[in-house]
Amino acid sequence: MNSLPLISIAIPVLNEAGNLDALYARLNRLGMAVGECYRLEFIFTDNHSDDETWQKISALAAADPRVRAMRFSKNFGFQRSILANYFHASGDAVMQIDADLQDPPELLEQFLTLWQQGYHVVYGVRRKRPEGRFLAGLRRFGYWIIDKISEHPIPRDAGDFRLIDRKVLEALKKYRTANPYLRGAIAGLGFRQIGVPYDRQARLSGTSKFSFFQLIHLGLSGVFNHSVVPLRLSTYAGGFLVIVSALSAIYYVILKLIRPDLPQGLASIHILVLFGIGFQALLLGVLGEYMLRIYLILRGEPVAIIEQSLNFHPDELKL
Repeated sequence: MNSLPLISIAIPVLNEAGNLDALYARLNRLGMAVGECYRLEFIFTDNHSDDETWQKISALAAADPRVRAMRFSKNFGFQRSILANYFHASGDAVMQIDADLQDPPELLEQFLTLWQQGYHVVYGVRRKRPEGRFLAGLRRFGYWIIDKISEHPIPRDAGDFRLIDRKVLEALKKYRTANPYLRGAIAGLGFRQIGVPYDRQARLSGTSKFSFFQLIHLGLSGVFNHSVVPLRLSTYAGGFLVIVSALSAIYYVILKLIRPDLPQGLASIHILVLFGIGFQALLLGVLGEYMLRIYLILRGEPVAIIEQSLNFHPDELKL
């Protein structure tokens, strides 16, 4: 029996047929580079791609037993795909990487060095990334907001390119949420964590599957999953408006006693009514976000539903 540590490389994919050959070639070279110290396995989760992604993964799995794969019955989302990968990884440590090769697989060697030094989480910190100024600025602002209001520090400019120890993985399995925000969840677990700066590259092939609205949705998950600040702000803002309203009522009564000839304030009443309605709708929306997350947890949906699998024993499929 091989006593070398096993490292699982977790790769979520969606319509990445154009990148798989280059990705596998680099992963294979990486396996040879670290082969004297580590064993590797490559775990793909296919979010029901509609191109030739699954066929290419099937060919790789037939030729290389290190390649293991699951195809979902539908697109369950990027974060759930990563979580499914984690749940099925057998390694002593797991590195998550995207299939588009914007994050270099070769950085695993540096991640492993830090892991051997006792760090339980090693994550990549993007010095730069090939995207427009608006989107880059939006990301930085979003990371700043999430970090500031979160109950625990969340690394800025860090995505899901990371290596986690088996201890972290076992702790993560106890984490219950229908809309996971993994970088926040892992940051909140504690353990020894460290970032490694790197330059993100342009996509080798294809286009990003992450739209602007999906980015906003992910940011909202980061806020509502890891902070109660919106609820407390709602309480404080509501209390502030009650005080302002009481003071305004007293002021209006006094003013009416002093100047009974003042005209009726129809416009100001309309403005106050509309403001009150809009503010209450905002508070209901904040409460609704938290209640939605409670409802989805109680509904108990699986992380994902597996339609097909490759190089997995049936007993290992446990979503």
